[in-house]
Amino acid sequence: MGTIKLSHKALIHNLDIIAHQVGGKDKIAVVLKDNAYGHGAEMIAEAASEYGVTQAVVRLEREAEEIVKYFDNVLVLGQKPTHIHPKFSYAINSLEEISAYPSGARVELKIDTGMHRNGISPEQLEAAFEKMAKRGLICIGVMSHLRAADTLSSEWFWQRESFEGIKKRADILAQKYGWQLRFHISNSAGTFRSTECRDDMVRVGIALYGCLQMDTSLPQPLLKSVLSLWGDRMATRVLKAGERVGYNGLYEALADEVVSTYDLGYANGLDRLASNCYTTPEGIALRGRISMDSASFSSDAEQLKIFDNANDYAHAVGTIGYEILACLDKDIKREWID
Repeated sequence: MGTIKLSHKALIHNLDIIAHQVGGKDKIAVVLKDNAYGHGAEMIAEAASEYGVTQAVVRLEREAEEIVKYFDNVLVLGQKPTHIHPKFSYAINSLEEISAYPSGARVELKIDTGMHRNGISPEQLEAAFEKMAKRGLICIGVMSHLRAADTLSSEWFWQRESFEGIKKRADILAQKYGWQLRFHISNSAGTFRSTECRDDMVRVGIALYGCLQMDTSLPQPLLKSVLSLWGDRMATRVLKAGERVGYNGLYEALADEVVSTYDLGYANGLDRLASNCYTTPEGIALRGRISMDSASFSSDAEQLKIFDNANDYAHAVGTIGYEILACLDKDIKREWID
């Protein structure tokens, strides 16, 4: 079912840019949720750890278990603890869920600074600290999330300012309970909005993988795509003029044409909306409708590069690179190429 090829050089290149931007490797937390955005969580974790990154972020406890040996701490964003682990910390997303956390759990309190999705309101900060302490939790961090850092608007500025005020209040409260806090709000886009990193760490996902997109009027870091997707040829035929290929005969050959079927389809992450309207980086046209496990291209190459930047494929189907990457089949073979 094809191959995902990962560029180690591109990954290190991106880490170098991020480390320079924030003032050091110690401020980087790599986001490895959803199989490291389709790249392969353990492969990226090992490479990031060898580079010197000590912090990671995932969605589920199961994901944390897979990569914890590479890091000093793994932040779990979307699941309550099922057990106490000395290297796990868990995001608290509401005041109400504090009572569901086991005593002794290491937690990081999320504040809603404008995303209006998860997190307590700034007005609930004191109540949350008191409730965490009574529950016997150990708060190691306060965090938030930027909602429009990739867009030129006032929103990054007022969210950033709001978080600065929360940091001051939280520090005072933490002293009361003997907690040492770390603060973080910046995602990939937020990391590049200022030359000064005012927090203890940044959470980088899409920038790490080289697919960050920001308004053209904002800084454009020269990142490199880490992942390319390749298909292996299953069969080749000459499509005669007037013959059609695939379900519903969506594509009709205007002249005799060599067409091959490759072993990737929508079950592997090739969005079906690209059917008959996508061209690979090497100018090879996708012919007809994408099937569950295969797709046809105007080529006879043994191995075909489908894309080398997920944003290009995403553009063809009207979505974002994040979605294309996150939907890549976990069973596709992944390998380093350099």
